[in-house]
Amino acid sequence: MQTSKLLDPGYDLTLRPMRYPRFYEMYRDAIRNTWTVEEVDFSLDTNDLKNKVGPAERHLIERLVAFFATGDSIVANNLVLNLYQHINAPEARMFLSRQLYEEALHVQFYLTLLDTYLPDPAARARAFAAVENIPSIRKKAEFCFRWMDSVQDLRRLENPAQRRQFLLNLVCFAACIEGLFFFGAFAYVYYLRSRGLLHGLAGGTNWVFRDESGHMAFAFEVIRTAREEEPDLFDEDFKKQVVTMLCEAVDCECAFSEDVLSGGVAGLSPRDMRQYLEYCADQRLAQLGLPRHFGSRNPFPFMDLQDVQELTNFFERRVSAYQVGVQGEVAFDAAF
Repeated sequence: MQTSKLLDPGYDLTLRPMRYPRFYEMYRDAIRNTWTVEEVDFSLDTNDLKNKVGPAERHLIERLVAFFATGDSIVANNLVLNLYQHINAPEARMFLSRQLYEEALHVQFYLTLLDTYLPDPAARARAFAAVENIPSIRKKAEFCFRWMDSVQDLRRLENPAQRRQFLLNLVCFAACIEGLFFFGAFAYVYYLRSRGLLHGLAGGTNWVFRDESGHMAFAFEVIRTAREEEPDLFDEDFKKQVVTMLCEAVDCECAFSEDVLSGGVAGLSPRDMRQYLEYCADQRLAQLGLPRHFGSRNPFPFMDLQDVQELTNFFERRVSAYQVGVQGEVAFDAAF
C-alpha cells in the first residue's frame, strides 16, 4: 500500500516497485523524440530575410528571436532550482533530467537562430539583452521571476500552504510560460510559414513544439497526481489564484503582441492574438481540471493540427535511429 505522497519531503531513490509508471512512460516518449539542432536547415531562411520580408515582418521576427534568446533559459533555471528538489519520485526526476537536456537543446537552437538571423554582432547583443532593454519582453520576464522568487526559500514542502505555493509555481511555468508565452510565439512562426516564409525556423519549431507539449503534459500529470493524493490542496482560493495568474499572463503576452505587430502585419492583429491567447488559456484551465474562463475560439486556421504531418514524417524517418535506447518491455510491478 502506498503511504508516501509525490510532494512529501525527501528523495525517494527506489524505482522498484514503481509508484508512478506514467512518469516513466513520459520519459520514454521524450527519448523517442530526440532531435539535434544540426538537422535544422536555415539556408532558405537567410534568402527570405534578405528578399521576402518587409519592415513590419522584420520587426516581428527580431522581437520573436529576442524573446527566444532567454525564454528557455528561464524555464531551465526554475526546473533546476525549484522543481527537481520537490517532486519526490525517481521516475519523475528521470523525466525532469530529460527535460533539462531538452531545454538546453532549445537554448542551442535559439542561439543558432540568432547567429543566423542577426549576423551583426551589435544586433545580436541587443537581442540577448532583451530582458533589460525591450519593455514588452521585460514584462514577461518579471512575471516569470516573481513566481520563481515565490518559492526560492522553500527547501521542504512541510505543510499544505507550502505545497500550494510550489504547485502555483508549477502551474505558472507549465500553463503560462510553456503553455501561453511559447504558444503565442509558435503562432507567429506558423503564421510566417503559412505565407511561405522561414521554413527552417518552422521545422525546428515543430520539434520544440513537441518537446514543450511533453513538458506541459508532465507538469499537468504531477498536478493531477498531487490533487488525487491531497485534494484539500485544491481549495477555492487556490483555484482563484490560478485563474488570476492566467489572466495576468494573457495581459503580458498581449502587451508583447502589440509590440510585435506594431508595424502592421497583414493577417495578424493584436485583437486576434488576444483571442488566440484566451483560447490557449482556456485550454490550460481545462487541462488543470478547472472551468474555462474566457470562452474564446481559435481564430487562426493555420494553427489547427499544425504539426501532425511533420510529426508523422519525423517518426517515419527516425524509427530505427531513435528508439534504440528504449527497446524492451518493463514490468512496473516487479520487485528487486
